[in-house]
Amino acid sequence: MTLFNRRQAIATMGAATALGLAAPALAQNRKITVGALRFTSHAGSFVAFERDYFKEAGLDVELRFFEAAQPMAVAIASGDVDYAVTAISGGLVSLAQKGAVKVIGGALQEEQGIDGQKFLVSDAAFQAGITEPGMLDGKSYGMTQAGSSFHYMGSKMAEAEGISLKFKPLQKVGAVIGALKSGQIDAWSIVPHIAKPLAGSGAVHIIGDVATYLPDYQVTTVFTSASNAEGEREMTENFLAGYSKGVADYNAAMIAKDGGEDGVNEMVDLIHKYVYTDRPRDKAAPSIINGTMRLNEGAKLNVGSVRDQLEWFQSEGLVDSDITLETLIDTSYVETVGS
Repeated sequence: MTLFNRRQAIATMGAATALGLAAPALAQNRKITVGALRFTSHAGSFVAFERDYFKEAGLDVELRFFEAAQPMAVAIASGDVDYAVTAISGGLVSLAQKGAVKVIGGALQEEQGIDGQKFLVSDAAFQAGITEPGMLDGKSYGMTQAGSSFHYMGSKMAEAEGISLKFKPLQKVGAVIGALKSGQIDAWSIVPHIAKPLAGSGAVHIIGDVATYLPDYQVTTVFTSASNAEGEREMTENFLAGYSKGVADYNAAMIAKDGGEDGVNEMVDLIHKYVYTDRPRDKAAPSIINGTMRLNEGAKLNVGSVRDQLEWFQSEGLVDSDITLETLIDTSYVETVGS
């Protein structure tokens, strides 16, 4: 990488101006931090970073990784992270009520016809005859924290089936996986790139699809601090522009398969730098491919799904009943659907 000092950078910009060219976006070099989980569903950020789409938007990005959604929301509120992709949690909603964060776009959504998140059970539960979600009445269900996306998915399924679950907060995704594999909990729900390999090992079993109960679920969203959303519009638009180019590349390669098998393999190579890094490429590739779900083009946001999530948090007493949807989201940045 070539490094420029301030004098060299000014000289370069001056030369560009003299030639009648616009100064490159890279010269802006606005430093920001982007939060992510090591999930395939965060590929938009990974692609934008690796293919310099953030740089083209004038942003010098550092990726910072987390193990759950709620700590990421706290990091956004504190200013340690500028932008992030994560599921809506009770903690995020509460921070929005305090004027600390805003949802500004959509990232991953359940879609009919595309394999999505799965309901899983331990081998012990499966051997005991639990083969469908409706058979989980009275059983234990893993989640990271109360008010997490796992809590929401399990509750909506239980409500639809007329059953009750015993939710167990285990703080981290890794801890939930360990508890499920060892039979300490009976059930869980998770994205396919984690669900399918677990099921393939024989330690757990897939018994249903989240989309059956939440067909248009806005699984994850793009969010930032309220101060960025309100006072840093250009920077926020630049972030969304870079991120959206990453999303478009991912969808083209993995959903539309515009580049054929070569395009899929190239995208798998890129994602493997961030996901399943403890495995060799040949072992990681099937899991990454299994995790393919369409990401929201242009960070389009399903407002109807976000409203349903907010109303569920309120009905469970996890957030205040007087929080409005407008407190949580800023719809001025991206196209929205639903109501």
